[in-house]
Amino acid sequence: MIEILFGPDDLTRIRFARSPLEELVHSVPVLAGTRRLPMHGPWLAMARPRTTGLDLGVLLALARGPRIVPDFLAPSPAAMTGDVADELDDIAATPADVVRASLEELRTPQGLPAELRPLHDDPGRELPRLVDTMAAYWRAAVEPVWPRLRALCDADVAHRARQLTVGGLDKVFADLHPEVRFSAPNRLLVDKPHDAVRTPAGKGLLLVPCVFAWPRLLVLHNEPYQPALTYAPRGIGQLWADRDDLASPADGALVQPLGELMGRSRAALLAQLDLPLTTTQLASYLGVSAPAVSQHLAVLRRCRLVTSERAGRWVLHQRTPLAAELLGQPTVP
Repeated sequence: MIEILFGPDDLTRIRFARSPLEELVHSVPVLAGTRRLPMHGPWLAMARPRTTGLDLGVLLALARGPRIVPDFLAPSPAAMTGDVADELDDIAATPADVVRASLEELRTPQGLPAELRPLHDDPGRELPRLVDTMAAYWRAAVEPVWPRLRALCDADVAHRARQLTVGGLDKVFADLHPEVRFSAPNRLLVDKPHDAVRTPAGKGLLLVPCVFAWPRLLVLHNEPYQPALTYAPRGIGQLWADRDDLASPADGALVQPLGELMGRSRAALLAQLDLPLTTTQLASYLGVSAPAVSQHLAVLRRCRLVTSERAGRWVLHQRTPLAAELLGQPTVP
């Protein structure tokens, strides 16, 4: 059992974050087939040919562990949305002793996997090579689908923010994952096969939704990192539903015919709204201003193609069944 004991300052510093690096790391075993998750079949069909020729041996050896992923491989993002380049820079700057200590957790009675011995022996030489491989893998396999992953994580964060509003931390953790339980007033209990106690001492707790983490719950509890839980967001079963083209909806053939009818910007906006999103999120994803998005949404609401509903501090927009029919896409409940 892992226990995280919160002080008064920690309870006010529980926050959410998205991490492209977490998606990168946890997608590697799925791509390699060491974690067989049929739901990701459409992504695999896209990613496998794009990653041909990449030597993923070291990255897979680090990421495929059934229980442990080395702490340095996915440090907690400092902002709400981690920037993958910054996160990779953080990995490259990891001190050699921290790398070795993390690798020791992967040691078995037979020793370290052969792929990891050079990294253990000379982190200064091997870590930049690992980071270069991760950057190439990101561009090939994860970046093309990052808008969809991000949208699903955003919808989950919005849902849990509503839970926090109506039921506090008990409600947030009640269905986060079967392995985690909040014990008032200040204990978070995580059911894992090893024992550890962590007092964040004012660092709080980070909650990171990650599509490719499913069905696992991952815990970062070692010093000096901020404690973090990586969990699977809701709605993963619909992530790739009926989607043959995994390019960004704003760029793919999906919106082209509808764009000729209503304009490319509004068609692209509808394509993004298979999950509830805020105006700010839509503006970010489409690369336009928030006022422009608001104008498009007003028109689409009048045409009964979009609904807008307040949820706490946010107003979430989602396309209607009529809009989904026009796009030939399902509506996620």
